[in-house]
Order: sequence, then C-alpha cells, then structure tokens
Amino acid sequence: MSQTQPYVMRPAKLSDFDALRDMAVESGPGFTSLPVDEDILRARLLKSADSFAGRLDQPEYGKYLMMLENTETGEIGGCSAVKAGVGIRSPFFNYRIITLSQASQAASRRFDMDALILTNEFVGFTEVGTLFLRASHRGSGVGRLVAQARYLLMASRPHWFGEMVLAELRGVVDHEGETPFWNCLGKHFFKMSFPEADYLSATTDNQFILDLMPRYPIYVDLLPPEAREVIGRCHADGVPAFKLLEWEGFRFDSVVDIFDGGPMMVSPVKMIRTIRESQIYTLQEGHAEGRTGLVARLEIEDFRATQISGAVADDTFFTSAEILDRLKLKPGQQARIWLRS
Repeated sequence: MSQTQPYVMRPAKLSDFDALRDMAVESGPGFTSLPVDEDILRARLLKSADSFAGRLDQPEYGKYLMMLENTETGEIGGCSAVKAGVGIRSPFFNYRIITLSQASQAASRRFDMDALILTNEFVGFTEVGTLFLRASHRGSGVGRLVAQARYLLMASRPHWFGEMVLAELRGVVDHEGETPFWNCLGKHFFKMSFPEADYLSATTDNQFILDLMPRYPIYVDLLPPEAREVIGRCHADGVPAFKLLEWEGFRFDSVVDIFDGGPMMVSPVKMIRTIRESQIYTLQEGHAEGRTGLVARLEIEDFRATQISGAVADDTFFTSAEILDRLKLKPGQQARIWLRS
C-alpha cells in the first residue's frame, strides 16, 4: 500500500499552548492571526475548544483552530483555522481597488486611474486562515492536509458556516516588520508603526480604524512606487498558499488589506474543490492500493483528518488499520474522503 505521512489534523487543546506560542514567534511580523501575545493565544485556544464542543449559542461566531500532529512523535508541525463568520461583531475593513475614468473633450484627454476605497463588505463571510507549517515539517507533503482539512471541517457542518469564504494573505513585510504599503500610506494617518497597528487589529474591535482612516478615495498613482508595487502581492512565504487557494477555486477580487496591501481571495463555498469533490464512504480494513487523498471524520466534535491511501469499491473505501487508528474509527464507520484524480 502507498505510504502516508504519520500526521493528523485535530482540534487544538489547551496543552498545545507552548507549541502555538512557538509558531507565533516563528511566523514573523504581519501574521496577524498568530500574534505573539500569550493572553490572546490562550483565549483562542479556549474559544476553539468551545466551538468544537458545540458550546456556543451562536455558531456563526465559532473559531476552529486545528493542529498538525505527528502521531509517532507527538510533535506539532503546523496549524490552520476557520472563523465561521467575520465582520459580525466588529467591522472587517479592507481596501477595494476601483477604477475611475475621466475625460475632457476640450483638452482631448482621457485617463483611467485606480483608487482605494475603505470597505466593510465581507460581513458574514467564513474566513479560512492561520495556515502555518513549521520549517522542519515542510516538504513532507502535508501542506495540503493543513490547508484542505479546513474545507473538510466546513463540509461536516455546512449550516454553521457562510455561503461565501474568504482567505486573507499576508502582504509584503520584511523581517523587521516594515512594509512599504504601510510606511507610504497608513503610517501617515495612524501615527504608529506597522507592528503596533497590526497588534491593535488583532486585539481590539477595530474601531480605531474607523476613527483614524481617511473616508475618501486614495489615488494609487499618488503613492510612491514602492507602495504601488506591493498592492495585491502576498508575502514570499505565502506564495504556495496563494497557488493552493487558486487551485481550490478562490479568486483575487480587487480587495486588499489596509495595513500591508496583501490580497483577499474569495470563493462561494459550493465552488471550493475539496468540498465539491469529497464524498462519504464506509471505511473497511484491507490491503489495497490505487487511490490516495485526504479523509476526515464526519463529527465536528471529534474532528480528525489525515492522508489516506487504499482502494474504492462502490461506496466503500479499503485502507490500512493504521489510518483507521489515526482517525480513531473502526471498520464499518463512515468518513468524508477527497481523492486525487
């Protein structure tokens, strides 16, 4: 049988705090969803535990954090998360890029100019994010597991998530936390550094953005070249994630982050490839091969996802006892499987 890596994606636990803090440090500046703040990280672990356990009165406020665990060593290799709904309790501000056309018959001149408009248009969207893979675990083929587990999770309880899905990619930020987009634009209005603004964005209700950000269009051509060049570009570390989002069906819709200019990717949930192509199979133990993919438990409370290999016969998938054990399932139980074509 084809070999799979000994990794599983499972709900984060309070005992994962040290690993989560280490990943927050490793992720570097601009990774808003993993701030180096112990109180925030603990609060996110608690909120995730309540979300998975179904203890929230309003599931649209759920935040699901998952950890990539090596089942042989117990080491945490990465994480990813799903926010059931954004912009509901507090605004989720971004810049939309619009094109303004002007013409003068008297002067025989016509031009098109891009402008940035402050918007809060993603209210109720589900957000996938917090995708981070530690350096020592990259190249092992588990990057897809970390990313696609989020969609398998959403498919397990679709009425808890929005009809539209958003992914926010980190923009161009250097190792010192400097970003040309912020330095040429936001810094003049907020009178603070990019790390300070980034921290406030992660820890407050974002009212400070509405208080300080200009309400009028900002003409892109009036910005310095170094700022114009990074609008809609993602951080070098985010290029694989960008390509995987495109593969899933996400598209850049001319909306960027107001701090670093990074791209916002969107897709209808029903068009996401992993969700569209996944099916429910009955699992049976057997020495078979021929198909590979990802598999996840159906219950969100005990969610687990891992790589799978085996063979299909009608609505049954034959796989190894090892994979069943990773999922904590027994032969004859059902699971959702996405298969490579």
